[in-house]
Amino acid sequence: MKKIINLLFLFATLLSFSQEDAWVYFNDKPNAQTFLDNPLYMLTQRALDRRATQGIALNINDAPIDQTYSNQIAAAIGITVKAKSKWLNCLHVRGSVIDITALTSLPFVNRVQFANTTLNAKNLIPKPIKPVNKQLNVQANFAYGNSANQIEMLNGHLLHQANYTGTGKIIAVLDSGFLGVNSAQPFQRLFTNNLILGGYNYVSQTTDLYVLHNHGTMTLSCMGGFTDGQLVGTAPDAHYYLFITEDVTSENPVEESYWVEAAEEADRLGVDVISTSLGYFGYDNPNYSHTYQEMTGNSAFASQGANIAFSKGMIVVASAGNSGSTANPHIGVPAEATNVLAVGAVKYDEVYAAFSSIGPSYDNRIKPDVMAKGQAAVVSNSNGDIVTASGTSFSCPIMAGMITSFWQAVPNLTNQQVVDFVKQSSDKFSNPDAQYGYGIPDFQLALSSALLAVNGNEKESFYIVPNPNQGQIIVHFQDNLQEVKISIYNNLGQIVLQKSEILNNQILDLNTLNAGVYFYKIASANTIQAGKIIKK
Repeated sequence: MKKIINLLFLFATLLSFSQEDAWVYFNDKPNAQTFLDNPLYMLTQRALDRRATQGIALNINDAPIDQTYSNQIAAAIGITVKAKSKWLNCLHVRGSVIDITALTSLPFVNRVQFANTTLNAKNLIPKPIKPVNKQLNVQANFAYGNSANQIEMLNGHLLHQANYTGTGKIIAVLDSGFLGVNSAQPFQRLFTNNLILGGYNYVSQTTDLYVLHNHGTMTLSCMGGFTDGQLVGTAPDAHYYLFITEDVTSENPVEESYWVEAAEEADRLGVDVISTSLGYFGYDNPNYSHTYQEMTGNSAFASQGANIAFSKGMIVVASAGNSGSTANPHIGVPAEATNVLAVGAVKYDEVYAAFSSIGPSYDNRIKPDVMAKGQAAVVSNSNGDIVTASGTSFSCPIMAGMITSFWQAVPNLTNQQVVDFVKQSSDKFSNPDAQYGYGIPDFQLALSSALLAVNGNEKESFYIVPNPNQGQIIVHFQDNLQEVKISIYNNLGQIVLQKSEILNNQILDLNTLNAGVYFYKIASANTIQAGKIIKK
């Protein structure tokens, strides 16, 4: 009996003094309508314009957390507020289990979710803390120099030759620090052209960006770096916000909360593309770690935030991770999120890099989504030296920059349309797998397809479903269109099927075609639309 009492006393002591991380969720936002009626209090005009272009309405998660709620949590005994999320209407707090649990007695608190999932399960026996070896997805006519391969692999140089270099678009880089960016030569062009717009250091809670770590320096160089004849980024004329969300001294779920805070700020500022070479799976405290079973697209905190970011009209591009050759090879958070474009790594010859994390997600979605060069990628270090480094940390920004340059060329596309065109241009789109996903995009093909669709779709639209198909497709269009004709071509440009005078909602039989990728052109008297179709 005495032994049991001693154990209970020990558990009570641990609960009283052990510091835990948790999210405190609120019931409502009582003053939300005030902000929704005055959206410029919440978002910049550029953010509102980005949404208007894509037909995205404001909703309650755009409104800030109620300040009185935040104040009461911050004033609670033993509680430290570490971060907040208006999208998820919660605060990230740190304190003892007892003090955090006590917050549930407040009438406006909906629930508390501990990062330590064993506490949510009411299993209060602590596990030993095991430090994680912190790795940031790294293995140590422009004159591209050695960077040509990583751009030409994607046919990105053809977009650059057409002056699509990211001009007018904004990229937010979420990373661990940007040492040397303000002094190293490859970044001086960004400052000369006023392309660095600002940012925030969520780890230190300051505006000091050029500190802490050099990982962000290298990832930024893949997009915005410029050293003539040695390194040219994939979006050298885009604007950039820099956000430090990764604490390199530890691995803790508060970094996911910092990540979501930065994504919310990126939304407020009108950012178009988020590039994030960060990933979360294991934490220093194993009770906080994710499991493969949680990789279902919208479970983890950062994955939820990433999906909301997409719903606001941004594109989130994330590194797949470097766990491909480990016992736990799967893509982590937030790359696994439903609406995140996860980027894996290939070598110079487009062959899969063995370290690149693989799919599928636990719920069997295709991951990674696409691939880019990540082994021996050409980057700048914090001293301005042009070096090579390996990791999906670099395939991610190489891809993010190209997506930004592509979006500049077709600015009226929605974020979903951009992602669709990029995937459909990829070399394994008709036969994706767990290593390559949909494969390596061809941005010239994506641009050609997008321009055909846009130019032929200004007033009238055609839709083909299903795509991919098993042998039959249905062509939808407006009833007033006349003389509609469809032509289907193989990859040599030869017509393999042609139908004239087709009717709206008519079923077409493709069973005479072999499985593969085909191109179609649908034309009426005044409209032409082209695209890609997959026959399984």
